[in-house]
Amino acid sequence: MTETTEQNRTQPPDSGTESVSTRKATRRGGGDPASRGRTTIADGVVEKIAGLAARDVVGVHAMGSGMSRTFGAVRDRVPGGTKSVTRGVKAEVGEVQTALDLEIVVDYGVSITEVSRDVRENVIAAVERMTGLEVVEVNIAVSDVKLPEEEDEEPESRLQ
Repeated sequence: MTETTEQNRTQPPDSGTESVSTRKATRRGGGDPASRGRTTIADGVVEKIAGLAARDVVGVHAMGSGMSRTFGAVRDRVPGGTKSVTRGVKAEVGEVQTALDLEIVVDYGVSITEVSRDVRENVIAAVERMTGLEVVEVNIAVSDVKLPEEEDEEPESRLQ
């Protein structure tokens, strides 16, 4: 027997020219871990993110139409009721894209076009950053202007 043949018999089969770092780089299950599985995002999640982002803009007094705000104010006063951050927001969510419809009330004296632009920018940035979805459109309907002398539309409490 030659010396080389004897070395091949005594060395373990793994101890060829392959380095240890190459073997550790091989992953089980195949492919990048981020591509294993699927993430779905509910419409309500996107609506909450968009609602909070829209309310953060200066000049936005409230979200939703007058009727939805009235019902929301009643619902907020019920013990155990929670404030609806999705009021005035409707989202359609696909696998990689989303479209949003917002209904807002602006404060009197602000530029509606500037407020709308700021709302779009803030909503798009928040939704894309948090969900990874592409926001294809944000439609904004201004349903009312809050005058300085108007009181908020909240029903009177029966309790004193």
